[in-house]
Amino acid sequence: MTFTTRLFCAALLAGLAGCTQFPELDAVQTPGIENAAYPDLVPLDDLLNASAPSVTPEMAAGLEARAAGLRARAARLQRTSVAQPRSTAARVARLRQKAAALRAQ
Repeated sequence: MTFTTRLFCAALLAGLAGCTQFPELDAVQTPGIENAAYPDLVPLDDLLNASAPSVTPEMAAGLEARAAGLRARAARLQRTSVAQPRSTAARVARLRQKAAALRAQ
C-alpha cells in the first residue's frame, strides 16, 4: 500500500467513526436529578486526614461467606467434565449415517 492509500483509509475510518450514533445519556438519567442540589465541596485536607473506613465484623462475615461460596462453585466447576466423548462420538456416528443415507438418495 502506498502512503496516500493508507492516509485515505485512515481518514475514511476516522470519518466513519465520527458518524456513529451518540448514546442517549438523558434516557439513563435518574428522574429529578436536574433539580437536585450540588454536593457540598469538602477541602482536600479533610479528605486526606480522614480515617480509612474499617470493616465491621458483619461485613467480614458476609465477605467470608461469599468467598466460601465462590470457592465451592469453583470446586464444582473443576469436577465437571466439559467434553463427553461417548455422547459426542454417538452424535458423530449418527451424523455420518445420515450423510451416507443422503448420499445414497
